Amino acid sequence: MTTETLLRTPLYALHVELGAKLVPFAGYEMPVQYPAGVLKEHLHTREKAGLFDVSHMGQAFLSGTDPARSLEKLAPSDFTGLKEGRQRYGLLLNDEGGIKDDFMLSRLAGEAALYLVVNASMKDSDFAYIAKRLAGEVTVEPRPDRALLALQGPSAGAVLEKLSPGIDALSFMQVRRATVAGVEAIVSRTGYTGEDGFEISIAGEDAEKLARALLADPEVMPIGLGARDSLRLEAGLCLYGHDIDESTDPAEANLVWAIGKRRKLEKGFPAADKIMAGVLNGTARKRVGIRPEGRAPAREGTEIADKSGRVIGQITSGGFGPSLNAPIAMGYVEAAFAADGTEIDLIVRGKALPARIAPMPFVPNRYKRGTAL
Repeated sequence: MTTETLLRTPLYALHVELGAKLVPFAGYEMPVQYPAGVLKEHLHTREKAGLFDVSHMGQAFLSGTDPARSLEKLAPSDFTGLKEGRQRYGLLLNDEGGIKDDFMLSRLAGEAALYLVVNASMKDSDFAYIAKRLAGEVTVEPRPDRALLALQGPSAGAVLEKLSPGIDALSFMQVRRATVAGVEAIVSRTGYTGEDGFEISIAGEDAEKLARALLADPEVMPIGLGARDSLRLEAGLCLYGHDIDESTDPAEANLVWAIGKRRKLEKGFPAADKIMAGVLNGTARKRVGIRPEGRAPAREGTEIADKSGRVIGQITSGGFGPSLNAPIAMGYVEAAFAADGTEIDLIVRGKALPARIAPMPFVPNRYKRGTAL
């Protein structure tokens, strides 16, 4: 029997000091919750501001003659149209159009290299895939020396403004280099909770200083992976490896908005004809939101059936939505059952529990919108 050696982020000692319950996640020892508990952490983020350690994510810089255009060979987003000081959501595709990962790409003002953030569990695979497929065009420089913090919630802007005057002027999906509490950082107005907020990339050695400065504000509470998951589920956001993976393509995952307008016409990304056929003609299945009736949550893997008992899909993420005080879920169903309001059953321990297809997000997004991207 072999025991996996878990990595630790630069904030590990601080998590221990704060009383975090640590669990294995994506090869790291990560805080799933703190003494306040998942419910209070979730609601605090919705009401004030929560601080998340997401240093396990993969950060890298892409350089080359035209790394944006090169990356379009592997992703359907419009990266050549990405303006300075902006970032964009992307989908890394395999040759069949399946989603290898989702990521964020930024073009920092005055810099030729592009800044890339990918999911923790996929970072080594992603970086190797990009380097191999774009060899001779793009150089991938992973930055495992950098930490990443997320400050999320309606108070996030006011909190960060105290430590970095002028930063609150950023709008959703803008990014820039800044000094925060005396620390050099890359700050983007983004996050994965559906709330206004920021992601702050800093040198690993500066992570604890910045985290303590943020936690010193009475509006800020440390938040673990448990509440991060319930927050993103309420926001209708996909979790890679659960709601999207290499067996799903952008059309059936309801991520068509991530395909740039120019790209839909020019194509040039993997399996473009197949994906665009799904966009134009529909797909066999669709990712949908689900509201179970009653109080029992339906977890990942739960079968979805029509009212005759025929299995028509499966839940990919499910749990309790603290903001709604009710269970919520998302999953895939046959396209004929994907309309909002469609009545379905969830097969829990052999029993059919009534539910209905529901629009997402379950909780309205509260991003600070600015000019059009």
